[in-house]
Parts: sequence; structure tokens; C-alpha cells
Amino acid sequence: MNRRIRVREVRLIDHNGTNHGVVPTNQALQMAEDAELDLVEVAPNAKPPVCRIMDYGKFAYEKTKREREARKLQKQIEIKTLRLTPRTSDFHRDVYVNKAKKWLEEGKKVKFQVRFKAREITYPEIGQQTLEEIAEELGEISEVEQAPKLEGWSMTLLLNPTG
Repeated sequence: MNRRIRVREVRLIDHNGTNHGVVPTNQALQMAEDAELDLVEVAPNAKPPVCRIMDYGKFAYEKTKREREARKLQKQIEIKTLRLTPRTSDFHRDVYVNKAKKWLEEGKKVKFQVRFKAREITYPEIGQQTLEEIAEELGEISEVEQAPKLEGWSMTLLLNPTG
């Protein structure tokens, strides 16, 4: 920006958008000062670099404003986690399935996690069967993003909402 531009010549675009072609940097700086604006390097990797005459403060403000608006419009995907054990009763499992249904309908991802304790880890098929049954029950409103997978002492299933 302004005096920090160290090249001899720049391709200049003035504040009205008019292309002045390749101009010596000193002349470009003089034109920017005459217009009471800043000379900003827009494309430093071009040969010669492209500079624009603009109000840098206003440009920076509008840029941060656009970024803030973009962040507002971004959709945050929330992952809800439900922890079970291989010995979780059918009643409690149904309670968890109903909670998951509600969250999937709200558009949230749901992660079921079966935690194994002590010797339960020797029977991972019990946890896998439980998770497959849950995936089948919620199959109408969700799709499986990650199939039941054993990671250390826990097995996880990740469900995505459909539609």
C-alpha cells in the first residue's frame, strides 16, 4: 500500500475503474495523492503488479463486513452424542432412539457411542448388533455416514439427517 510498493512500474486502475496501463510507481502514487486516496496493490504476483487507487479504510471495512455476513449465513452442523453400553436395556435404548429422531428432524447429526468396560470388549459383536438395530430403526429419517466402527474401547455410529 502507498509507499510500501517497491516495484518500478505498476499496472494502474484508478478509483473510477479506468485502466491507465503500465505507469511508473511514482506517477501512480502522485495520482493517488491528488485524488486523496490510497494506492493499493491488488495483484502482487502479476507482471507488472496491478495497483488500484481506492480508499483503503473503506475497502477494509467493507471486506470485514462481507466476511461477517458470510459467517452468519454459514450453516453450523451440530453433532449430538449418545452413549450406551452393551448392557443398556431396550427401554433406555428406545429413549435414546427417540431423542435421536428429534435431533435428526432438526437437521443435526447424531453419533451413537457404545462404551465397553472391562471384559465387555471381548464381545464387540453385541455393540455392533445394537448399533445396526439403531441404524435400521432410524433408516427412514437418516443415512449412515460412518458404519459401526471399533475405536479403542468404544464403537461409534454416525448418522446424517436426510432431506
